[in-house]
Amino acid sequence: MDFKEIKTLITSKKVFCSVFGHKMITSRNITNHLKEYRCTVCQMELTNDEEGDLTYLTPELKEVNEALVHFYQKKLLVKQH
Repeated sequence: MDFKEIKTLITSKKVFCSVFGHKMITSRNITNHLKEYRCTVCQMELTNDEEGDLTYLTPELKEVNEALVHFYQKKLLVKQH
C-alpha cells in the first residue's frame, strides 16, 4: 500500500466517522419526543425507537415516522379549534 492509498482511506467519510464519531444534526422533528437525525459527514440516518434509543432509519421506520407526522399534525389542528 502506498502513501496515496493510505491517505484516501483515511479521508474516507466512513473511516472518519468510525474514528472520530458521527456529527449528528436533527434533520426532522416528528413530534416533541421523536426526531430524525443525520450525520453531516457520512449521511447516516438515525431515529428514536420505542424505548427512546437511537436506531438506524430503515424504510419501515420512515413510513412509521411519516404516519406519526400526519397524526401529530391532525392532533395539533384539532387542539387549535
